Amino acid sequence: INGPNLNLLGTREPDIYGSVTMERILETLRDEFSENKIEFFQSNHEGAIIDRLQQNDFEALVINPGAFSHYSLAIADCLKNVSKPKIEVHISNIYKREEFRHKSVTAAYSDAILSGFGTEGYRLALLYILKTFNK
Repeated sequence: INGPNLNLLGTREPDIYGSVTMERILETLRDEFSENKIEFFQSNHEGAIIDRLQQNDFEALVINPGAFSHYSLAIADCLKNVSKPKIEVHISNIYKREEFRHKSVTAAYSDAILSGFGTEGYRLALLYILKTFNK
């Protein structure tokens, strides 16, 4: 699940987020992890993300809440009720950016957080989930 503005990956602030599109990231992940079903959801709307999380029809979750991670108590509350493995990903190192980005209200309800690994964070999250929870 990807939050606001992540639909612009590849063109949005490439010095921070890189030049790879989400479509390319997904293609690469689906090739590497072909034995697993990888679904994708992105929304710029908080309620749509909550609705998707509440469907709870996934085995594990990789979520990049984007800016919602810094202030969405509603998404945090929703994540609290998801009892499946959850990894929060941030493409940039949130601790090297503006002060308001240093706090993630959603992180407390994730099993792990990856920040600053670029788009490789999505791959690392999947590797961690498969190694740790897929026993």
